[in-house]
Amino acid sequence: MSFSNLFRKKSAKLIVQEGGDGEEHSGLHKVLTVRDLTFFGIAAIIGGGTFSAIGNACYSGGPAVVLLYIMCAIACGFTAMCYAEFASRVPVSGSAYTYAYVSFGELFAWIIGWALIMEYSIGNIYIAFSWSGYFTNLLETFNIHLPEWLTINYKSAQDAVIANKGEEGLLAWQNAPIIGGLKIIFDLPAVVINLLITYLVYRGTKESKNFSNVMVYIKLAIIALVIIVGAFYIDIDNWTPFMPNGFSGVMGGVSAVFFAYIGFDAVSTLAEESKNPQRDLPKGMIYSLVICTVVFIVLALVITGMVSYQLLGVSDPLAEIFALKGVKWMLFIVSIAAVVAMTSVLLVFQMGQPRIWMTMSRDGLMPKKFAEIHPKYKTPGFATIVTGLVVGIPLFFTDENFVLDFTSIGTLFAFVLVCGGVLMLSPQSSEEIAERATKGKFRIPYVNSKFIFPAIVVLATLLIINYVPTFFSDVLDFSEGKMATNIPMLVFLLVCVVMTVMSFVKNLSLIPLLGLVSCCYLLTGMAVSNWMWFGVWLVIGLIFYFIYGYKNSKLNIKK
Repeated sequence: MSFSNLFRKKSAKLIVQEGGDGEEHSGLHKVLTVRDLTFFGIAAIIGGGTFSAIGNACYSGGPAVVLLYIMCAIACGFTAMCYAEFASRVPVSGSAYTYAYVSFGELFAWIIGWALIMEYSIGNIYIAFSWSGYFTNLLETFNIHLPEWLTINYKSAQDAVIANKGEEGLLAWQNAPIIGGLKIIFDLPAVVINLLITYLVYRGTKESKNFSNVMVYIKLAIIALVIIVGAFYIDIDNWTPFMPNGFSGVMGGVSAVFFAYIGFDAVSTLAEESKNPQRDLPKGMIYSLVICTVVFIVLALVITGMVSYQLLGVSDPLAEIFALKGVKWMLFIVSIAAVVAMTSVLLVFQMGQPRIWMTMSRDGLMPKKFAEIHPKYKTPGFATIVTGLVVGIPLFFTDENFVLDFTSIGTLFAFVLVCGGVLMLSPQSSEEIAERATKGKFRIPYVNSKFIFPAIVVLATLLIINYVPTFFSDVLDFSEGKMATNIPMLVFLLVCVVMTVMSFVKNLSLIPLLGLVSCCYLLTGMAVSNWMWFGVWLVIGLIFYFIYGYKNSKLNIKK
């Protein structure tokens, strides 16, 4: 095995020929417009992060959590522009996986593809659990009661027994039927919605598009109603203190807040089903990101203004705030909005993952079966079924808390490589740039970071020294119990130093550079346990690559 072969790259021209608009057309239906792509982005972003994870973020950071939403939006904004640049140059399915193949080479492409399985497939496990909670509440309003052992996952029920708290879990454990000595406990609504979404995605993109667009209209209307009604119950005293747990408390909610944003990049997996991907994909990603950021910030201010942040550490915060205020009619509306919102997220993520596997299969890194297109429905049928299984099976033995952190770290890692990939792209000729401008294709405006980025770093350092004088001494504190938590920040500072030098020497483009650095900073908020689990997941993926992918890669065969 040659070490250099691990970083063999595919040219953008070859990738386009093998899929999308090239000679070997993929066979997928081109039906999506810029409006559809924007709506798919909104459908993916406004979901579990809005109706569930926002509660934990507000509980950790207080009203100041809006700062974290702004930080994440800025990081995602820079990243979205990098995705858009890649989408304009390489208009095929595959998202960050394809982009890494062009810029970093095969090994990094595989790592990203493996990480995206976490973002889409495993992320949908969290959404399915959250969907189930709101759907069960909705049924209760109609006096329809499901047995507790059919509304909770096995692990949560077991944990409730061990901790001797959690009424639903204890009742589920006590009342569950036993077959062969095993208690039958599983989340039936979560399992059923996964089956239904998998079937819809299997049937076709057009059907999924129409369903998604309708759901987006409904949930935006209901969220607007939540904000308007909630505004009448705001007590400005609840915004004091603004940052009750300090900045560390704000950063403690990074997994929950960032989870709300991970959907926007799913739009890039739909390149081959877009009518004009080089023009419409960038617009779809950026429009959906801007709309959702405004919604998140306003919503966070409303809910922290309605009640104390200390009451928001629940799985259904929007329902909780209206319950505490006695606005019972809003509980029903919030439950409907949550069910609709999370259904649309499940739909978009369930569409994204099969298309990444399809692209990896074309390259020989996954078995050929994953690249098969259904002759009637024109969808990656086999890959869609496998995605449904990857989401559905873990629903029986895992819980939502583990999945939330696990998903966010994989997504941020992918974003870092996308931004870094744009920095490594070869400059285009003036003729290519003119051709892209003529056809309305997106291009990141080049701003030379030679002096700007070093100035930003110096200014940030002076501000830290002035306002947080113990920051650097704390980071360099390797005493017992602190070393593990300080390593991510130390690595981030090293990245800043290296990129400062690189920006000065190489005249790097400022926008992707800021995207890379901001995403790296958000990674410092991840717990050590998250990194450990991500490392385990990464090792499993590398084992599969070296056993199967490396040998069967089309680039290897061509050699």
